[in-house]
Amino acid sequence: MPFDDVVLHVQRRLDRLIRFARLGAPPGPPRRRFLVVQIDGLSRAVLEDALAAGRVPFLARLLRRGAFRLTPMSVGLPSSTPAFQLAAMYGVRPDIPGFHYHDKRRRDDVYFPRGGDAQWVERTQAGDRPGVLRDGGAYGCVFTGGATDNLLTFAMLKRPTGAGARHALSRVVVLAWVVLKSTVLSTLELARAVLRFVADPVGETERGWRWLAIKLGISVWLRELFTMVVARDLYAGVPAVWVNYLDYDVFAHAYGPRHRRALRALRRIDRSIHQLWHVLRRVPEHRYDLYVLSDHGQAPCTPYLRLSGGRPIEETLLDYFDPERGREAEEPAGRARRVARGFAAFRTRRAPGLLQRFVNYLEHDFALVLGGLRSVREHDGIRVVSAGPNAFVYFLERAEPLGVEWIDRRFPGAVDEIARSPGVGFVLVRSDEGPLCVWRGKRHRLDELGDAPFAGRPDLDRVTEGIRDLMAMPSAGDLVVYGIDAPEGNVSYVPEIGAHAGTSHDELHTFLIHPRRADVPAPVTHPIQLYPFFLRYRGAA
Repeated sequence: MPFDDVVLHVQRRLDRLIRFARLGAPPGPPRRRFLVVQIDGLSRAVLEDALAAGRVPFLARLLRRGAFRLTPMSVGLPSSTPAFQLAAMYGVRPDIPGFHYHDKRRRDDVYFPRGGDAQWVERTQAGDRPGVLRDGGAYGCVFTGGATDNLLTFAMLKRPTGAGARHALSRVVVLAWVVLKSTVLSTLELARAVLRFVADPVGETERGWRWLAIKLGISVWLRELFTMVVARDLYAGVPAVWVNYLDYDVFAHAYGPRHRRALRALRRIDRSIHQLWHVLRRVPEHRYDLYVLSDHGQAPCTPYLRLSGGRPIEETLLDYFDPERGREAEEPAGRARRVARGFAAFRTRRAPGLLQRFVNYLEHDFALVLGGLRSVREHDGIRVVSAGPNAFVYFLERAEPLGVEWIDRRFPGAVDEIARSPGVGFVLVRSDEGPLCVWRGKRHRLDELGDAPFAGRPDLDRVTEGIRDLMAMPSAGDLVVYGIDAPEGNVSYVPEIGAHAGTSHDELHTFLIHPRRADVPAPVTHPIQLYPFFLRYRGAA
């Protein structure tokens, strides 16, 4: 956008003036720098279809000209953003079984949008390892990667950081322009929505207005903010920048990974990447390399609540361990107690802020604002946590991970019955002989997965490796229940139409678009391989 360039030019002049006043230093000596653009939730299959259909014209042109190429990438299990980013940014095999899980040693849940949880995971699992974004910027990520500047990053969501007074002053111009531009774009979108309502009031009412709020917040305000702040960093010569565009992932969760609204969001991200490319072309002296990648794909799915008549999977699973348990009726004062707990959590900085809730704008998340988690049930020392197409069962009387031998002694037949349940694809469980996959009530070792349930999968090695890694995580449930490949199709245990964390081909397989001359591992079989590659930009081994 021409006006964006004018604003950035003014901002650069301000930067030079501040440096002249000795409040900051110019960029360091010439060396290669990098920009990572993450398109959250985009599978390689959907990208390839979008390239063929002309839905991402800039990325198509970038690849067609030959200076860039697309390398296949497998992301491992769970196929989720936190696990991917911790491995890529710090080079560790993460103990992150899902976006939401329970840590029996900590005696608490980890839910990444909740204040402090991502920061705790980053501190305890990354330790003193250098992050690939040291002295750089991270925008819209789960972890900081060691970045100095962080904006809407879960690990620093309540304390966005910047490198002192120079950054604060020089970004005033950029922020003011983002507010002005986003306000104009939002007004245009609202006007279009009113016209659509006049033309089709019944259809628009049925679709609801929530998607419009998502579009304005994620695809206008956040995307414009990220694009302009990253552009400002590129002009300033920041050594490493990682921006995570959330638009496609949010719409794919709400409508499905190939829905037209998700694909429109992808087109808008393509435009933002094109805009950043123009900036890179204007600062050749900074020697930036551009990388475009995705952390996971999504599988189209059916919410479990549609299959169960509204009963959550947590209740169903608990019944297998205590058939006489029954469902407890909620007292009239129960809701008031939950609200009180919510305010108490807010005071202790454990409740999610409004900004966090907006970034994760799925309808089921809003129960958190009132305290408590709708995707969690606990009864008689057994805790069940749902995190997407996966649900974790924890037996809390023992802090260590428990195997199928212990579970069979305490609850004979329960594991096999769960695997035969409606809406369940397979169950993973530890054993003295290694991880087992229980499919349709029959138990399979990892060397038997080619017979069932993953017969015919060309990526069987990747699936097997992912299951082995997942069940090696101490925080993975004593039982890990997946709705992927259930008899009814792919099933998610939270209310969403697109899901990830599982073993489907679209979830596991993404891409890395990179300069042709870049010596990246090919193919990338796990995101941990990206860590030494990006770390070399920082002059470290």
